[in-house]
Amino acid sequence: MPHDSKDGVHWHEPSGVKKAGFGEFKKQPTPYDAWMEAEGIPVFRDIGISKVQNLPLMPWKRRGGKGHFIQLYGTETKWGCYVVEVPPGGALNPEKHMYEEIFLVVEGRGTTEVWQEGDTKKHVFEWQKGSMFSIPMNAWYRVVNATSGGALLLGGTTAPNVMNMLNNADAVFNNPYVFRDRFNGADDFFKSNDDIEPDPVRGLAMRRTNFIPDVINCDLPLDNRRSVGYRRVEPFMTNNQFYFWIGQHENGRYSKAHAHTSAAILICLKGKGYTYSWPERCGPTPWKDGHAAEVRRLDYEPIGMVTAAPGGARWFHQHFSVSKDDFRLTAWFGPHNPGRDPGAPGEKHTDYTAIDLDKGGTAIPYWQEDPYLRQEYEATLASNGVPSRMDAKWYVAPNTDKSDAEKRDTVV
Repeated sequence: MPHDSKDGVHWHEPSGVKKAGFGEFKKQPTPYDAWMEAEGIPVFRDIGISKVQNLPLMPWKRRGGKGHFIQLYGTETKWGCYVVEVPPGGALNPEKHMYEEIFLVVEGRGTTEVWQEGDTKKHVFEWQKGSMFSIPMNAWYRVVNATSGGALLLGGTTAPNVMNMLNNADAVFNNPYVFRDRFNGADDFFKSNDDIEPDPVRGLAMRRTNFIPDVINCDLPLDNRRSVGYRRVEPFMTNNQFYFWIGQHENGRYSKAHAHTSAAILICLKGKGYTYSWPERCGPTPWKDGHAAEVRRLDYEPIGMVTAAPGGARWFHQHFSVSKDDFRLTAWFGPHNPGRDPGAPGEKHTDYTAIDLDKGGTAIPYWQEDPYLRQEYEATLASNGVPSRMDAKWYVAPNTDKSDAEKRDTVV
């Protein structure tokens, strides 16, 4: 049965048992994709980049600087990212918006001014390389470069979530609502707070602070969930839903692989390393089982970044420290943090990415991982002049007798 439309294109019902539609089709741009395109600067799309400083920066008329959007695989529709250069001795244009935003200072030093619509007083704070801060929802702000050289900032936003729902840029950038619960004008609003408390969802270390002067060198509490000696903290800024953490692996060690769905991006703050990612369906030993072609790898340094799960279902990912410095990372998730997995409020959940496979989680214990990983890692450390600090006992399966353990260690 044909149905006429105003533009003269007809739709026909399928005949017999055939299914309607094309079957195969191209993904259409979201409102956020269309907005990025209209901003007139490039969009970088891949599994990651060794350092964002290598991205070519193009004039960004609306912001008053130069920039480049970043949309790593798996973050589409989940959260947005970009780098922006503040003109030497100048400033970005003032703006406000109905989405959350955090900044990491990649290079330079300067100040940021923040104020609410109608306020006569502006809050001003200084930042430097390694500083992180959050802009309160829909507050006005202006970023100022205090030097004659370049100042480069990496921004993370929830812009895709808002734009894809509202589909109206004017409602995003010219909304009059003032969020006093997000920014109340307190004099110490952007004063760094070092106090550690348990986060209310998983009981992990958390800092309530809207500004961190130096995430590259700040103290991190012991965590031990990813590797022995692993340190980690979750900053909680401006009542954001945007979730991120800062973690550090000791040199000569690497994390256990673990699996979860897309959203997380790992950003290197200090040291050098590489990340392997592969689909969970390939199992814990992809090289051994003939799936090496599906494994993705990225080597990176400050400020490089890599997607933990490039898309679709859950992916394993594993991070390796290869320099003499400790390997410090920050992971940005947007509003899609691990405490928001599907389920009704009050349902019991587990910290599954920190629980080993044999205990019901998604973390691969060292004794169960692909032997290729240890062989390659130790060879890489040797070539870099870095001693391995991986204990041979970690590669021995529980309840393995001594003779079997010795044989296993000899083979590896």
